[in-house]
Amino acid sequence: MHPLFICLIPLTSKGGLSIVFNFAWVNMSKIKALKGFKDLIPGESEHWEVVADMVRDTFKAFGFSPIRTPILERTTLFTRSIGETTDIVEKEMYTFDDWDKKPVTLRPEGTASVVRAFLEHRHLMPLLPVKLYYQGPMFRHERPQAGRLRQFHQVGAEILGDIDPKQDIELLSLLTHFFDRIGLQDLTLEINSLGCTVCRPPYRKALQQYFKTSLENLCKDCNRRFHHNPLRILDCKKETCKTITKNAPSSSAHLCEACELHFKSVRQGLDDLKIPYQHTKHLVRGLDYYTKTAFEMTTQNLGAQNAVAAGGRYDGLVEALGGPSTPAIGFALGMERLMQLLPEQPHLASNLKLFIAPLGENAYQKLFPILYALRKKNCRSEIGHPGAALKKQMKTADRLQAEYVLIAGDQELSAQKLVLRNMSTKKQTEIGFSNLLDTLFSEIFK
Repeated sequence: MHPLFICLIPLTSKGGLSIVFNFAWVNMSKIKALKGFKDLIPGESEHWEVVADMVRDTFKAFGFSPIRTPILERTTLFTRSIGETTDIVEKEMYTFDDWDKKPVTLRPEGTASVVRAFLEHRHLMPLLPVKLYYQGPMFRHERPQAGRLRQFHQVGAEILGDIDPKQDIELLSLLTHFFDRIGLQDLTLEINSLGCTVCRPPYRKALQQYFKTSLENLCKDCNRRFHHNPLRILDCKKETCKTITKNAPSSSAHLCEACELHFKSVRQGLDDLKIPYQHTKHLVRGLDYYTKTAFEMTTQNLGAQNAVAAGGRYDGLVEALGGPSTPAIGFALGMERLMQLLPEQPHLASNLKLFIAPLGENAYQKLFPILYALRKKNCRSEIGHPGAALKKQMKTADRLQAEYVLIAGDQELSAQKLVLRNMSTKKQTEIGFSNLLDTLFSEIFK
């Protein structure tokens, strides 16, 4: 609705009035996206589409099936899986009461939802191990920063039902190959072992003993972590805490025999595949459900937030959510951070192949069926406005980065010969109208 302004203007000295109506646009304050929530507009969204296609093709080749889970889950799913004392649960989740007064949460990560779906639909899934992957948005209420938004997107993969270290190797090989295929350079695969329920308690005590004398110098969060989960102190990003943790005991020095053998097999498997890695002795994961193998894919090109992908084994999570004892391993990679590392990738370009420039209504009516036939074959094409001059249509084609322009007016249609212009070489050739589709398929969309 636009407001109506009414002005009363005197026309004579006797007080005659003229009513002037003025319809005007009001400069309303613009409604913008919420802070930490980002639009993906054309020019950027195409790059995301290409990466998503690469995810689908690569993960499928490794035997993974897609799974889609709701973005809204019962809050207890995340408090039981992630841990009630984690920063995510305490500070970052978007939680509210549903109509039944029970709390629900926008998913802050993907693994818990996948495990819930696995348990709920286990009878419909194939024999173990089950290999699943997902793509989609996650939500955390945290301070937005570069590559870290309140609505962010993850790609993840999970293998459920096999404790063999071969599954760890397969997952790490998938992650490595995907980054190689997409063309990312300067990445480091960092791995560690967090132990299990047998060797984790003694390691926990060793950490508490080490940090006990430094509590006054640790940050407030790390003082709280000291009592609930001292492993998380190793993951603190504050410089004072990082300095203190440098000489802390390592988990790999406290592994039981089974965990030591498992970690040795993972490293041997990576060596056999010639996949380079770095053993980072203080590498931990921020969620309670991780055990044994933990890993990150890091880069030096993102500043302090240097992890592009992270994951590990979580052999106790399925049981913690009410299912039978089921070993599992998975990872997630952040799409926003991934796209930051791919600002200008020529192989991600998604330019227009053909722009059709009709000169007049008659040409438009003749050429629109051609456009439809091309699109039915998934050949990306566009058509100009029949009332626009050729010069304007060529500018439009150039702006759309069209590789070719097909030009036709009444004269070309009468002669049954259309003009095809190569926008790169500027070379123009004539194409017969009778075999137009065959020529386009063989010359442009081959």
